[in-house]
Amino acid sequence: MTLLINRKRILSLALVVMACIGVNAQASKKAENLALTPPMGWNSWNTFACDVDEKMIREMADAMVSSGMRDAGYEYINIDDCWHGERDKNGNIQENEKFPSGMKALADYVHSKGLKIGIYSDAGNTTCAGYPGSRGHEYQDALTYAQWGIDYLKYDWCDTENINPIGAYTTMRDALHKSGREILFSMCEWGDNKPWDWGKDVSHSWRTTGDIYPCWDCEFSHGSWSSWGVLPILDKQEGLRKFAGPGHWNDMDMMEVGNGMTEAQDRSHFSLWAMLASPLIAGNDLRSMSDTTKKILTNKQVIAVNQDKLGIQAMKWIHGEDLMIFAKPLENNEWAFLFLNRGNSTLNYTHDWQHHYELKDDLFNRFIDFRKQKFSWKDLWKSNQGDTSKALQLKIPAHDVVMIRLTPKG
Repeated sequence: MTLLINRKRILSLALVVMACIGVNAQASKKAENLALTPPMGWNSWNTFACDVDEKMIREMADAMVSSGMRDAGYEYINIDDCWHGERDKNGNIQENEKFPSGMKALADYVHSKGLKIGIYSDAGNTTCAGYPGSRGHEYQDALTYAQWGIDYLKYDWCDTENINPIGAYTTMRDALHKSGREILFSMCEWGDNKPWDWGKDVSHSWRTTGDIYPCWDCEFSHGSWSSWGVLPILDKQEGLRKFAGPGHWNDMDMMEVGNGMTEAQDRSHFSLWAMLASPLIAGNDLRSMSDTTKKILTNKQVIAVNQDKLGIQAMKWIHGEDLMIFAKPLENNEWAFLFLNRGNSTLNYTHDWQHHYELKDDLFNRFIDFRKQKFSWKDLWKSNQGDTSKALQLKIPAHDVVMIRLTPKG
């Protein structure tokens, strides 16, 4: 009898433990139907830093529509640091005086434009600009964001000494889930703790480096943090492509297109981010951008490569002294190829498909033999077309790219 009772007790305890595990598993999911392709949008930081207010955000939403960016696929209007006021007597975060109508009214306005709205917080006690962070208030803040109608959270990593990053980001993930609203979760941990190793089940994207800076090949140290130009960020993606895919992306940071680099550098920057399946988050002033900047940011053929449903990050195929060639598998057995001139002078290059006849992507089980399979190709920045039966003659200006899409023939 005693043995039977003990068995029943053990069975009951096991069922309770299993139920708890099931509840926790249910509670620990990120929003599963978001970021199936890399997120696209705009963020305030690169141009405005702390000079952010309600009027400007409304105007940026208007400009995203009038410029054609919304129709090109851009979706999120993201408010970065410095929107925060004080917490009220109950600990609820408030907007500051620059948002007099309140965040809920601003979210409603952005939604009325057919767009979504994002907000910013930090895993520490304070944000990078010194405003209230979410440490100890994660569930409270997540519920507030949900009540406001927020669709995207960028979660930074300042003021986090002695905090475990996996625990901190998992806590906010769980809080967002508990809020009852599907909110895209973007981790901004700068790659310090290899978030690609553990971020897939925690967030929809994770930063792989420190902050971007609008330059081609530069790196600045600011004490505890660094900022990087286009090429240094590109080079730090080595070995990370296997971690990216639908719902979980390597984030190469917000773009600097239109923020002071040359047209060639902007075009390369945008093309590389598209090829490597990074989120396409613009960081310029949409209200006053030039036609050249608009043309780059709204190139639907390049955007289509980024938004391809396979969600495969491009691989580096060839790396010469100044020349780099990337290949990205696409749906329907198509491919995108990017030829980058890292150098400071024009590069003349002949790509003989019959010489470089074999391309293997062991990671995603993709293979091309250009001797057996012919492709037609189309230049995604110009009107040039051709096929792989002939060598590709390229003249690539300094810091520029040629980007083509290959479609099988026959």
